[in-house]
Amino acid sequence: MALVPYVETAEMGLQRFHKPLATFSFANHTIQIRQDWKQLGVAAVVWDAAVVLATYLEMGTVELRGCSAVELGAGTGLVGIVAALLGAHVTITDRKVALEFLKSNVQANLPPHIQPKAVVKELTWGQNLGSFSPGEFDLILGADIIYLEETFADLLQTLEHLCSNHSMVLLACRIRYERDYNFLAMLERQFTVSKVHYDSEKDVHIYKAQRRCLREDL
Repeated sequence: MALVPYVETAEMGLQRFHKPLATFSFANHTIQIRQDWKQLGVAAVVWDAAVVLATYLEMGTVELRGCSAVELGAGTGLVGIVAALLGAHVTITDRKVALEFLKSNVQANLPPHIQPKAVVKELTWGQNLGSFSPGEFDLILGADIIYLEETFADLLQTLEHLCSNHSMVLLACRIRYERDYNFLAMLERQFTVSKVHYDSEKDVHIYKAQRRCLREDL
């Protein structure tokens, strides 16, 4: 089912989603992402939030070498691919229906010596968490995954499961509706949340979240 998370006022804005390839340059590599809007909708196109988050990772603000990272709702896999190119060990996840498409982009864009650092794995938020160890990852990445209100509780449960007290969450999103603020409010009950970056051209925010320690809650 193709759910369009934001409205483009001009048809030109949507044309880029119908192109079979989207080309980027990150980490001294040319990345060509295959897109397939007709078959998979939002899961198979590159949204601005993914580009902004990949750019933020490339800035070097977060140490990625040797880092254990996971990308949630990866779609085309751009963010996870860039994280792997920058030295992270990345688990790139999405729902089962998107996995083969996701794998094809990851394999096409990572050199053979880096491919072992990137694992594509099924993750439906709130459901198959048993296949992930609690607190398994140093870094949790999400680009434009905050837009369906019915998924918020499952997403929050997933973040809580994957995070240790030392994990960092980076969420890139465009704030469109009141419900987006509602998710941030839900997140703040369990995590310390701060905005670390804003791309004014693309109107995309990046929020950092870290699990609250018990002492903070006392």
